[in-house]
Amino acid sequence: MLLREGAVGPEVFLIRRAEHPRDPWSGHMAFPGGRQDAGDATLLDTAMRETLEEVGLNLSHEAEHIGQLDDLQAIARGKPQETVIRPFVFEVHRESPIEVDETEVAEALWTPLMPLYRGEADTVRPYQWQGSQIDFPAYDVGGRLVWGLTYQMLRSFFRILG
Repeated sequence: MLLREGAVGPEVFLIRRAEHPRDPWSGHMAFPGGRQDAGDATLLDTAMRETLEEVGLNLSHEAEHIGQLDDLQAIARGKPQETVIRPFVFEVHRESPIEVDETEVAEALWTPLMPLYRGEADTVRPYQWQGSQIDFPAYDVGGRLVWGLTYQMLRSFFRILG
């Protein structure tokens, strides 16, 4: 999770994942991140490498690691996955150009955090599963739905804020 001070208060950085037929999170709004490579000494290294690869932000120079949220188990198409997600939180200190890797990221944006925190962007994401519709809690960010794991990470962050 990347945060910065914007013109109207704190902002959070979101990406829309590129469309890939075998990716269960294809096209979803998310935070930069990905799988650990053999060359990554730690999961923090993984987060920093993936952010650099996906959006061109070098977190070791342009941000400060300020914390970590609780681990989450990945769920894809209603089924728990073996993947565990460890969200790290960074504060970006300066205006940095975003260089999107279009094979991984369709869109990247900074969005004000406070409307999400105050519930002003609350909505639901209808989801069809086993013949039934489930309405998942979500945020509407300029017509883009933030739901699922990314929503859970934001809610976890907001619980810490109080």
